[in-house]
Amino acid sequence: MQVPIVPMTSEEEARGKAHVHCTAWKEAYRGLLDQDFLDSRMLELSVERSLQAFHAGISTLLAKDNDEVIGFADYGLCRDEDMHGAGEVYAIYLLNNYYGQGVGAGLMNAAIQNMPGCDKVVVWVLKGNERAIRFYERLGFRFDGKSQTLDLGGEVTNLRMVLQKKRETN
Repeated sequence: MQVPIVPMTSEEEARGKAHVHCTAWKEAYRGLLDQDFLDSRMLELSVERSLQAFHAGISTLLAKDNDEVIGFADYGLCRDEDMHGAGEVYAIYLLNNYYGQGVGAGLMNAAIQNMPGCDKVVVWVLKGNERAIRFYERLGFRFDGKSQTLDLGGEVTNLRMVLQKKRETN
């Protein structure tokens, strides 16, 4: 499915991103996170965080079907101290009605292309999120052995995956 991938440029789009974030979280993490924790995830908090990120200048690409935001990718410089100079996809979410149609790959590839000068790109994935892991592996990401423990309604493990970008030629 061909959908436009565009930079986020308005608060209205940030609200659309928040809807996707809240909904996709509940869809993607069902069975991986505590259900009460997922049920407590409120759209209002997602809107607040999305507007904060927008006003802070976080780079965000949106996938849109007509005028509706159906997916997004937040990206920038990697926050991990041991990955100086690498890029990172901080978040990538897509409504599950659009899975398997190339939209997620389009978002990820556009984010990666918008990180010139970064020879590596990092993404963190929840242990057990096999669908996301297969998606990242198809795009060339590989586990590098780094992990972190998070409290998301209970203790869970996040695993780091790294993509070695091909050298850019002039």
